[in-house]
Amino acid sequence: MMMKTNISALLAGLTFGLGLLLSGMANPEKVLGFLDLAGAWDPSLGLVMFGAIAVGLPLFHFIRHRGQSIWKQPLHLPASNRVDRRLVLGSLLFGAGWGLAGFCPGPAIVATGAGELKAVIFTLAMLTGMGIFQLFGIKRTAAVE
Repeated sequence: MMMKTNISALLAGLTFGLGLLLSGMANPEKVLGFLDLAGAWDPSLGLVMFGAIAVGLPLFHFIRHRGQSIWKQPLHLPASNRVDRRLVLGSLLFGAGWGLAGFCPGPAIVATGAGELKAVIFTLAMLTGMGIFQLFGIKRTAAVE
């Protein structure tokens, strides 16, 4: 079963990465053009996002209704939909990083695989931030217990 899960994860990741490359979402200039609402706005990535949601939403609804993955594995969905200070702060930081660099995690990893130096630097910074969060998250969890 683990082999099927890993193969399906690999295929999903390759499909996602190929979609990012074909749509231009791995290109930071294209992304920054989409985010530049007051300048030379490029709305084409909005179509990409809408297309991805239009394809993914019915499939997500189907799997959620089914209650398990196609390989009969349990789903691990968030149990809380609470909007708290940590979520808002993290969202603001994510948006600031996206707006400054033109990368978000998925496209950065794809561009890193293509050998783009800016993406490599972004990915290293992202991994460093994730490591710092893990360190503080572990301390926070230990303090609560």
